Amino acid sequence: MSDFLDKFNIMNKNIKMSIEDKVKIGSNITIGPRCKRLEIGYGSFIGDDIYIDIPELYIGDYTTIHRGTTLHGYKNLYIGHNCWIGQYCIIDSIGGTKIGNNVGIGAFSQLWSHIKFGDMLEGCKWNMERQLIVEDDVWFVGHCIVSPIHAKRKSMLMVGGVITKDMEENHIYGGSPAKDLTEKLGGQFQVKTIKEKKTMFLELYNEFLNINKLDEKDFKVIIKDNFSLFDINNSYAKDPVFFINDRMYIPTRSDMEYKFMKFLLYDKAKFIPIEK
Repeated sequence: MSDFLDKFNIMNKNIKMSIEDKVKIGSNITIGPRCKRLEIGYGSFIGDDIYIDIPELYIGDYTTIHRGTTLHGYKNLYIGHNCWIGQYCIIDSIGGTKIGNNVGIGAFSQLWSHIKFGDMLEGCKWNMERQLIVEDDVWFVGHCIVSPIHAKRKSMLMVGGVITKDMEENHIYGGSPAKDLTEKLGGQFQVKTIKEKKTMFLELYNEFLNINKLDEKDFKVIIKDNFSLFDINNSYAKDPVFFINDRMYIPTRSDMEYKFMKFLLYDKAKFIPIEK
């Protein structure tokens, strides 16, 4: 923790901070007076010139937040594992914002959880706070503007899109205002069998070994179809276990596993950690 303190401009000296291992922190990061708790998960990256002013901000493992991004609001902000937030984004949590796992937010995008400005005494009708919910595997491609909506899992908003209505599961939207393009483009994801997933995962694993001139003695993974409580109760101390159908894994936090996970991210494969 002490290694990072000189990179933060902390305006609330009573803040509670938790930063896991393998986290990389840029410079000129301002932590505003509203921020009481900041937690950053394992292997995450926080770039330069970030402004954070959230009561409580929780960031999962292997999440990237690039330079110039602003995170602000009155209510807590949750960002899941394996998320990618591009340069100069704005994520607002005045109405409360929850971002799931494996979410992509392209550069210069804006995510809002409120509408406020007009004079209510004079009769302005546009004044609202509402929770913004972004479920797993949602992708805002870039230069997107998102109102306080519910973006359901695997939905996608094309570049430059402006969305004001909820996004349905595995639907694709585009335009300003955004329209549903799923009938024309199909969904963001197509169905794969477990066999197809396992075959591709093994290909990626072997590619990683070849690139790094390794073999299974240097880095071994255990591959299973589905997770069960039996797995969590049995120790795999030396080797990470990947559950292909569930997209989860039991980490060992070894240096080689870290390199493998960085190799997979962000476009090859994403897995959510299961803590023992």
